[in-house]
Amino acid sequence: MRCLAFIFCLALVCLGTVAAKAEILISVNKSTQRLAVYVDGAQRYSWAISSGLAGGPPSGAYRPERLERKWYSRKYDWSPMPHAIFFHHGYAIHGTNYISRLGRRASHGCVRLHPQHAALLFDLVQSRGKSSTRIVVSDSSMMARR
Repeated sequence: MRCLAFIFCLALVCLGTVAAKAEILISVNKSTQRLAVYVDGAQRYSWAISSGLAGGPPSGAYRPERLERKWYSRKYDWSPMPHAIFFHHGYAIHGTNYISRLGRRASHGCVRLHPQHAALLFDLVQSRGKSSTRIVVSDSSMMARR
């Protein structure tokens, strides 16, 4: 009986460890101007974005480098970047006040989201951890799910 209880407790610990390592995939599609969020392989969200007029951010696979709840761009006249998830050489996913531009290219290079969506995504990444999050940026008409 004691052995059975030990095995049950061990199984609970192992299941808890697996649940804690839930993976988040943020798929940015510059071609369709959409961002999809997958949690443990299941799509949870799909939102309109605005990415860079000059093509940025570069296509590739990234991990979040840092999270900033309130940030202002020193490079672009102190423009607000709420709920910023920085992932590659200053590129970030963040909220924007230019909601009417979502769905088409409009930024200097960052990935802009509706402020409510940016807050939701920021909280999700913060709760699950940067190491459990991947960001895939592509120009493909197919959403990247690598």
